[in-house]
Amino acid sequence: MSRLRIRPFGEGTAALLFLAPSAIGFSVFYLIPFALGVLESFTDRTLGGSFVGLANYKALLASGSFRKAAANTLLFTGISVPLLIVLSLLLALLLNRSLPLRKWLQSAFTLPLVVPVASVVTVWQIFFDWNGTLNEWLHRAGAERIDWMQSDWSMGVLVLLYIWKNIGYDMILFLAALQSIPKDYYETARIEGAGALRQLRHVTLVYLTPAMFFVVLISIVNSFKVFRETYLLAGDYPYDRIYMMQHYMNNLFFSLDIQKLTSAATLMVGCIVVLAAGLLAFERRFRESME
Repeated sequence: MSRLRIRPFGEGTAALLFLAPSAIGFSVFYLIPFALGVLESFTDRTLGGSFVGLANYKALLASGSFRKAAANTLLFTGISVPLLIVLSLLLALLLNRSLPLRKWLQSAFTLPLVVPVASVVTVWQIFFDWNGTLNEWLHRAGAERIDWMQSDWSMGVLVLLYIWKNIGYDMILFLAALQSIPKDYYETARIEGAGALRQLRHVTLVYLTPAMFFVVLISIVNSFKVFRETYLLAGDYPYDRIYMMQHYMNNLFFSLDIQKLTSAATLMVGCIVVLAAGLLAFERRFRESME
């Protein structure tokens, strides 16, 4: 007589049991607090407040500090993310070839990922300080010193810091996607007479598109997480050009203006969700058109 195996749980139930601890932790520390914050944004005070509708959002949109922080954040994302995508893709294409120092270069570009933020900021402060390395070079060259973090150059410094910090991560994602493209496609393109540019356009970029959307989405999310570096470089109230949404919400937190804080957080999360949904929908349509 054959023995029957008794399975106490199905595969779906077992998967739910394994995911339950993470789901509970995510709900307790993220989803529930965020939902409570959204509710607070429609009240006039934290405890025992009454419903005021969109009054907090109207006051937020009328604030000059909020508009300045939102404009600077959009400008920073609009500049840094395209530059990061282009540079990381070029590096991935370069390192996808057989180079003598390939492994060393990969380690060098991914090193900023494991360096603590405080150490990174210390190095950049030494380099861009009024009496720092860069100004010393300018002084020796006969040029005037520049207060990099208290001028319009501060946005450029922040963009460089963001690219330097994240280029290794995006490069790894692009490199993994490039190595997953079958070599037969390139051989077929060469047989048909396609040159290097046509292979890049009709083979590499086409099959790299799903990874491209993911990298763009991750890069946009990471651009909203640059607050730590900016805060350590320029403090609570930095130069107007690099006064970001995170600074605005951080100052609201210290002043205990919970209603405006939760309203600003809700608006920012809503913008990120809409942008992510748009990118995913576009990527889905592109994939369907390719099939």
